[in-house]
Amino acid sequence: MTYDRETANSYENPLGKLPDHLLVEIFIRVPVTDWAKISCVKKQWAKLFEGECLWQAALIKTYPFADLAKRWPGPIPRGLSKRRFTALYVSRHIFALGDEMDEIVGHTYLFLKEQLEISSMPAPSTILHGTIIDQFISCGNPRERAHELASLIWLAVIDNLEEDERTFHVLKRLALEGNVFLPFPYSRSNKVLWNIFEKLFTDFRDCLNHADYYDLLGSAKSRFQPIPSTWLGY
Repeated sequence: MTYDRETANSYENPLGKLPDHLLVEIFIRVPVTDWAKISCVKKQWAKLFEGECLWQAALIKTYPFADLAKRWPGPIPRGLSKRRFTALYVSRHIFALGDEMDEIVGHTYLFLKEQLEISSMPAPSTILHGTIIDQFISCGNPRERAHELASLIWLAVIDNLEEDERTFHVLKRLALEGNVFLPFPYSRSNKVLWNIFEKLFTDFRDCLNHADYYDLLGSAKSRFQPIPSTWLGY
């Protein structure tokens, strides 16, 4: 389905004359991947995508069970309909959880990604990890499951960060943070740390100067033995 700005604004185009509530019913039936383009066609349409009504309608249509959600304890906020829709979309399309599509997984993913990608000064990873663990435990997950889901979210967020200078500095900071020994399940997964070093020594190798490389290599050797040959050689 394609949209032409001039056609949408044309007097002859009946879509341009429809009231907001009918436009909402049409838009929520269009693939989500087209919503960004639709919102750019007219100011009226952009306003609909900024408001609560469209997202509430989309939430009810796409995730009808969402209205049956239980109370929301824990430190990570739930947000309004747009954020809830985004969280559920993330749960379905990023995480391979089988029939389980837990809204909190999506909210936690959004929380961590925003902290690492948008925040001017992200909190130390131990604080972020503890917040994630506490959220899952407060929502009724056992400690082992909370630890498993937290690691899954870290891996997904790291894999979906933009490959830019900011992400390089964030990953370098995460890699060089000192070891903090916390009781299970607050201890961070070695798989997460491995993925951070792997991205730094492969995807961001061109960003490393001499000092960065040897600092990161020393940190990697203190955590992992042996280390891959692909990490060696500045």
